[in-house]
Amino acid sequence: MWQRTTWLSILLVLGGWSVSADGAASKPVTPLELGAAAPDFALPGVDGKTYRLSDFAAAKVLAVVFTCNHCPTAQAYEERLIQLHVDFKDRGVALVAISPNDPLAVRLDELGYTDVSDSLEEMKIRAKDRGFAFPYLYDGDTQAASKAFGVLATPHVFIFDAARKLRYQGRIDDSDVNVVKSHDARNAIEALLAGRPVPVATTRVFGCSTKWSDKRHTVAESLAKWDAEQVEVQTIDEAGVRSLVQNDTKNLRVIAVWATWCIPCVEELAELTTINRMYRKRKFELITISLDDPKERDTVLKRLQEKHVSSTNTIFASGDRDKLAEALDKQWPGPIPYTVLVAPGGRILYRKHDTFDPLEVKKAIVGFLGHTYANR
Repeated sequence: MWQRTTWLSILLVLGGWSVSADGAASKPVTPLELGAAAPDFALPGVDGKTYRLSDFAAAKVLAVVFTCNHCPTAQAYEERLIQLHVDFKDRGVALVAISPNDPLAVRLDELGYTDVSDSLEEMKIRAKDRGFAFPYLYDGDTQAASKAFGVLATPHVFIFDAARKLRYQGRIDDSDVNVVKSHDARNAIEALLAGRPVPVATTRVFGCSTKWSDKRHTVAESLAKWDAEQVEVQTIDEAGVRSLVQNDTKNLRVIAVWATWCIPCVEELAELTTINRMYRKRKFELITISLDDPKERDTVLKRLQEKHVSSTNTIFASGDRDKLAEALDKQWPGPIPYTVLVAPGGRILYRKHDTFDPLEVKKAIVGFLGHTYANR
């Protein structure tokens, strides 16, 4: 029975069907056909308004771009979307961006190129940071509009004429991080404005797969797998700390100083675990340093295990905080928790005594590592 069920699931996936955790198969999503009418929608935007298809009735051309926060390909196209809006907004073209993803179906290790995930609240952050002047709508709850359009990946573009018939669907252009040779979406818009047939009406899409709700089980499975990772702690002396800060590696290092008797420190371990799981597939590493007495190593280990901190964990060999500060960062005034981001070569990019703002730290990390695949 197991083999039969497994092979059936594989065949369904290969055929374009999706399979949920309980083995149920859902109908494959296919893009809207050329000439089809634009599907109606009623979706919340980052500005607090609800948008419907009828809100764009006056536009000569409607470009609906399915995109998202977390995908590096989508992020690579953000500036081009902004420019597309600027270039055509006074020529009768409406551009609407929609995020199709269920944020509860996005794994932490899929967030390695971003500082925010795909919830509506996080979309508001991204829209403000990037200065989006076009509607940015959320379809992550029901994903009804995304299924009606047939979104295959982010980004995926659908362009409609004045009668709201689909005249182009596919990619924005032919390259996210290299020189663009074929401006497919822009060419389609220009053709429609000029009353000409779209030269190439369908193109292949590339980017991150749509995070449909039936992928939620993969999030739970990944968390269970990571929670089972081995957690260890070792002793570190002054020379070891200096070596950490010198950072003769190619990795960005987050070094977090904490102690078991510091309640904010212990609470912050969970956030450090999340950050580690997000970025550790890139040139990144998390290192914790406990200020506890080395005799309390078992207690330190227990707290780390409770928070599943499977990074490089250490306990300072001496109880002398001044010696640690001199070795780690002379600007450290003393309080913990204390967190620093150290670039290769030893330059400190970020330092914070007291509890850190997770978004602030993630922005600093991605600001250094980069948001796209051009920054591997």
